[in-house]
Amino acid sequence: MCFSAEVRADHGAFLRLFPKSKLSIEEFFKAYWKRKLNPMLLFPKAMDAQFAHPTTEREQEIKALIDEFNAAQVMKYEQTLFKQRARLVAAERLLQEKETKQALNDKRIASEKIPWAMSKLEDLKRVELKPRDSRIFPGWYAPVLIVENGEWVIKPMRYLCRPEGKPAFYDTKYPGLYNARRDNIRKFWKGQFGHTHGLMIVNGFFENVKRHNLEHRELRPGEVPENVILEFRPRPTQDMLIACVYSHWTPPAGSDEDDLWSFAAVTDEPPPEVADAGHDRCIIQLRHENAEAWLTPQGRPLEQLDEILEDKERPYYEHRMAA
Repeated sequence: MCFSAEVRADHGAFLRLFPKSKLSIEEFFKAYWKRKLNPMLLFPKAMDAQFAHPTTEREQEIKALIDEFNAAQVMKYEQTLFKQRARLVAAERLLQEKETKQALNDKRIASEKIPWAMSKLEDLKRVELKPRDSRIFPGWYAPVLIVENGEWVIKPMRYLCRPEGKPAFYDTKYPGLYNARRDNIRKFWKGQFGHTHGLMIVNGFFENVKRHNLEHRELRPGEVPENVILEFRPRPTQDMLIACVYSHWTPPAGSDEDDLWSFAAVTDEPPPEVADAGHDRCIIQLRHENAEAWLTPQGRPLEQLDEILEDKERPYYEHRMAA
């Protein structure tokens, strides 16, 4: 289902593959402005990084929004750190006098939250990027390439598609809508398939599997299924062009909600090595020569679009336990 993906969030990666592509600066500005108003919106650090050296006034405004957001986050985690350190000191002082359940609980919680807050601060202040800075999860934003009015543009979209015309509560009622199953693409996704297609660039993807499926065995008597996360990488290493469908959702008249760009990755039956690892879906990697036809589906027979999905790249997906 592509529970998580390591995306290429920099414009340079798109330019190397698609020289006609350009950033939709206004949509990026709108996205970062929305995050200013709602800090719960989640963007990968790698997407922020492409605005580290702005060259236009609008890019400078985006960087200012990023810097303001990061400063607020630093303050939040520093306050958490101060609070939890004080909590730990108080709990240890009480435990020297008498062991109580409350003091033990405070010590445990503070001992967990202190390193967590320190790691958050380290990530916020770190300049050099690490692979985890490019990971997205359902509900996160990522750059998606589309063709709009004949132009190849990259827009930030939420990785959890809300189809146009559907109510906003679809986000919680159908939390799996980051996965556009190919066997359902002409039904549930009929408003997007053949109409609004995009692609994201991915280096690897992560999936939840059950340990007993990974180990090719039945559950033992009394055994509770255990979830593990596998990291899949194409071999040879490559940038993968992942087929997506997207929606530009607009709120009904009288609503105070904002419009929303969102997308889902198209998935299919897994290749043998992914199935052997215990997972039952796999994202579809487009061939570069099919990208333009996929991105311009209007007027094309659905059978032709199915053929594009069938004629996918087929690297070997090597897996390991995710760190």
